[in-house]
Amino acid sequence: MNIALLGYGRMGKSIEVIALTRNHSITLKISDASDTFDFTNVDVAIDFSIPVAAVSNIKKALDAGVPVISGTTGWLDQYNDVIAYCQAKRGTFLYASNFSLGVNIFFEINTRLAQLMASHKNYSTEIEEIHHTKKLDAPSGTAISLADQIIENTDYNQWTLGTASTNTIKIEAKRIPDVPGTHEINYTSDIDTISIKHTAHSRQGFAMGAVIAAEWIKDKKGIFSMKDVLNIG
Repeated sequence: MNIALLGYGRMGKSIEVIALTRNHSITLKISDASDTFDFTNVDVAIDFSIPVAAVSNIKKALDAGVPVISGTTGWLDQYNDVIAYCQAKRGTFLYASNFSLGVNIFFEINTRLAQLMASHKNYSTEIEEIHHTKKLDAPSGTAISLADQIIENTDYNQWTLGTASTNTIKIEAKRIPDVPGTHEINYTSDIDTISIKHTAHSRQGFAMGAVIAAEWIKDKKGIFSMKDVLNIG
């Protein structure tokens, strides 16, 4: 399979290593907006760029009729526009706030725990996420996904990075050098605390998941998620 890497930072380089070990080829690398987007001989595009470039990168791939998956976060205020654009182009798109196979299992655990806790009003809910200092957005896309899952299954109606009010989930975002990603959800009452936590030990899990998603999405049409790739949920 021939892969285009739209974004050739640390994640792009990690994806390249995994892809090559799985006998794929990297036929296009984009590290700057001034680079030439030549999608000739590209089967799938993988976008791990920056928030301001993601939408343009995705649309260029769709214009070329190339399936594209994106793990870039911080641009989701334009997500519906991208979905509409993909549908208009009759293209193929998959977005995930986190491609780690473990995190996507963690999402399912988070949803189930939220359902169990929904009737227990004496617990407050907080999310803590920790990432490396080069991560540009806060909170992380994964933390937002976790919060959205809780909101869908409880009486909470929003999340905040500030002081939480009634029906608001507080997210605490920390930036520490060389931390690939940690996410923890805490339900706390006067009596006890219930916690679930996912800790990434390296970027390899994110890269592997992205390559697996690219392998899965090739030759498909439509809008997909990692639930489709992993057949979970």
